[in-house]
Amino acid sequence: MQKKHLAAATALAAIAAAAGHAQAQSSVTIYGLIDSGVEFVNNAGANGGSVTRLSSGTMNTSRIGFRGSEDLGGGLKAIFQLENGFKLDNGGFDGDANQLFNRQSNVGLEGGFGRVVAGRSFSTTYDFILPFDPMGYSANYSWVTSAGATGGRKDGMPTGVSNLVKYQGEFSGVKIGAMYGFGEVAGNTSDSAKYGVGLGWGTGPFSVAGTFDRVNGTTATNGAYDKTTTAHLAGGYQLSDAWKFNLGYRYYKKTLASGATDLRSDFFWGGASYKITPAMTLIGTVYYQNIKNVARDADPIMYSLRLKYAMSKRTDLYLSTAYAKAKNNQLVGLSRDDVGYGNSQFGMTLGMQHRF
Repeated sequence: MQKKHLAAATALAAIAAAAGHAQAQSSVTIYGLIDSGVEFVNNAGANGGSVTRLSSGTMNTSRIGFRGSEDLGGGLKAIFQLENGFKLDNGGFDGDANQLFNRQSNVGLEGGFGRVVAGRSFSTTYDFILPFDPMGYSANYSWVTSAGATGGRKDGMPTGVSNLVKYQGEFSGVKIGAMYGFGEVAGNTSDSAKYGVGLGWGTGPFSVAGTFDRVNGTTATNGAYDKTTTAHLAGGYQLSDAWKFNLGYRYYKKTLASGATDLRSDFFWGGASYKITPAMTLIGTVYYQNIKNVARDADPIMYSLRLKYAMSKRTDLYLSTAYAKAKNNQLVGLSRDDVGYGNSQFGMTLGMQHRF
């Protein structure tokens, strides 16, 4: 009987050790961000009226995600990430309702060479340039991903990309990246394809990054397709523990298959953040877009200000406000996803964000 007990105990110990070893070699993390605020906006409808509403993701998009890794040995890991953006106010999808994991859905490998993923992810331009936006990946009151111009003109960067293969690596302070999004159109590999490259560098208080990307449209009946080209250059300087400054520029050009005049614009932003106390930060940013090749250009400008208070490492309260103005009586909107209903707009949001 003692031998049987000893054998059983040995077997259980071996199973426990194997389970512990497996757990140590792989991991899965559930994470998320919940962000919502009460917002007041004027010129918010066709009648020019104002609105007070509960908005989701006003400082950062609300999301839930899963990421994991498995140690394959020799410094190589298998990695994956699934991430869904959602609207806290109504529980709906943030973006395309047909995309469950609309932010991230990819699998890949990571090692000393860097990281390669395939699936849906953010563009190389997004990864390299968004860290230089003082408003910090904000859906409201930031124009870095796309500006609030007129007539549907956003003139922005590629953000989420499907059918993507993406590489990123960092070596001695130099960061390099590249992506390719397959168009998946039979007989024409260029149709609907997307590609981009990025280069970044940082040392001490300085950091800088530059990107180039191209987005091809769907082939028209004449065999041509629209081509959107953007290039970015951005930099940051950490003056002290309290002060940080950022600047950025975007070149935008869309060549139309119809042969009509190119859509061209130059976009600039600059801002600073100041830690009033270890828990309280004040952020201010100016965004300006110079639209070209049109007779009555909007040339919109927006001033954004945010006061953020960290109640803990995971929970923030914030008060954000912004004012946007366009020339020549053109329409302008404060946020990247909202259309404009007047030649100016003012907004203010009192919100809360929790991360887990």
